[in-house]
Amino acid sequence: MRIIGVYNIKGGVGKTATAVNLAYLSAQAGLRTLVWDLDPQGAASYYFRIKPRIKGGGRKMLKGKRELDRLIKGSDFENLDLLPADFSYRNMDLMLGEAKGPVKQLLRLLRPLAEEYDRIYLDCPPSISLVSENIFRAADALLVPTIPTTLSLRTYEQMVEFLAGHKVGNVKRMPFFSMVDRRKRMHLDMIKQLPERFPELLKAHIPYASDVERMGHFRAPLGSFAPRSAAAIAYDALWQELEGALKS
Repeated sequence: MRIIGVYNIKGGVGKTATAVNLAYLSAQAGLRTLVWDLDPQGAASYYFRIKPRIKGGGRKMLKGKRELDRLIKGSDFENLDLLPADFSYRNMDLMLGEAKGPVKQLLRLLRPLAEEYDRIYLDCPPSISLVSENIFRAADALLVPTIPTTLSLRTYEQMVEFLAGHKVGNVKRMPFFSMVDRRKRMHLDMIKQLPERFPELLKAHIPYASDVERMGHFRAPLGSFAPRSAAAIAYDALWQELEGALKS
């Protein structure tokens, strides 16, 4: 089992689209795949047509009174399941803070799923918090969608500083450019210049594309309704690069 956190401090950078599309590709490749929608907004749950609610709420789940695998829902796609969001996740920081060993609670919950899934994608809420630290300590890799702008770069640097300051060294950082608009000079300049400064940047870029926005209309991953679109092809390249890194 490999756990992939799709994370950025900022919102609106393409985290949920990344988690949903890469999970779909993973499942299509035959890997048993789970998406955990950790964002109380429930966008990933919406895309998969699953009600964003878990029985008993987040507090009972975190306390172990509800086994995680009993809360998991099947999706419309073979090999692809979802652990839905719940509005109570907005208080997850407080719930985690009440636990013994608060920074490893998500990892504790996920470990029993090792025999059932090959890949788990965590669709993470924006912000940096106790929830974030749990994600950092549970994940094997952190995919970080980064719009090629100065402000997005700053938030990536803040995340790197947080990881160093909290001695989180086991997670593989995997930033990549997201929502790339090649009509913009700043985007082109940053794509050209930043790989030297941040060699961990992945080569795949996700374009800014209306097809990604259409996921909300179809309530489905790109590969299921626009598999030959530029964005779907870009996500496939990203998934292959991710898988190569996970296996190396």
